[in-house]
Amino acid sequence: MTISHLITHSGGFHADELLSSVVLTQLFPDAVLKRTRDKVWLVPSPEKIIYDVGGVYDAQAQIFDHHQRPSPLREDDQPYSSFGLIWEHFGRDYLTALNIPAEDIDAVHLSFDKKFVLPIDLLDNGAMEPSVAGPLSNLTLPSLLGSLKPVFDDPSPTADDDAFFGALPIARSFVEACVRNIAAKARARQIVAQAINAAGASPILELPMGMPYLSELEKAEADHILFTVNPRGADWTLNGIKLNNETFAQRADLPANWAGLSDTALEAASGVKGAKFCHNARFIAVANSRDAIMKMADLAVKAL
Repeated sequence: MTISHLITHSGGFHADELLSSVVLTQLFPDAVLKRTRDKVWLVPSPEKIIYDVGGVYDAQAQIFDHHQRPSPLREDDQPYSSFGLIWEHFGRDYLTALNIPAEDIDAVHLSFDKKFVLPIDLLDNGAMEPSVAGPLSNLTLPSLLGSLKPVFDDPSPTADDDAFFGALPIARSFVEACVRNIAAKARARQIVAQAINAAGASPILELPMGMPYLSELEKAEADHILFTVNPRGADWTLNGIKLNNETFAQRADLPANWAGLSDTALEAASGVKGAKFCHNARFIAVANSRDAIMKMADLAVKAL
């Protein structure tokens, strides 16, 4: 496919067409991204992809708008924004362009859609209130990207376009970071599964490095595992395990008498030579060797 132009609307911008542009400019780096409402440019042709404007959703004609009635819906009747449409049709190619392994493409595509794309779709369509984020509503990604728009009294005739193209690399960094993290979880699954198997009935999960493990731990229903240990640089860490990603509450806390202590004070409190630090919130401790951290892990379990 030879695409010479990527067409979206002019004027103020929203997260959906900005994030769509991240995907499309990655796939078609030589195409000109044009922001316009001129109907001449909105006539479909094989060398154009038109999105968030055009009044129709027609994948064969390469028009991906969602403002018309009836608007395009997912299989579960939740609404698409232009970002959801672009992700549905171009997301797998985008992941390939980012060198995601072929065997992980479908899983990463689905996970990114659920975690990143769908919330954008819902907010853009008014199907989700920004207030669900509570006091953090101004810090959601759509709000942060929207804050990059020009101020109302900017006199520059190119203010909207300048702001859009200035926001594009910022939006790109968020998309790529999320994809990287999802792909990393996919890579970690087998390693964590092997570690869970090796742990057996032990309440301590030893990992070869810091890595995402919670989803695999839940999948294995390994509720008996209370702490993880892993090397970190020259040191080793002992970590509490969150109940889920929506809370700071843990399956078990480190001993209360370790909280906030370091070095000789922590060595004295724990009785472990080489103990270096315990966070005041009791979710992580550090020691200078595997032997020392395993002793601390054993003490933490016995203290429960």
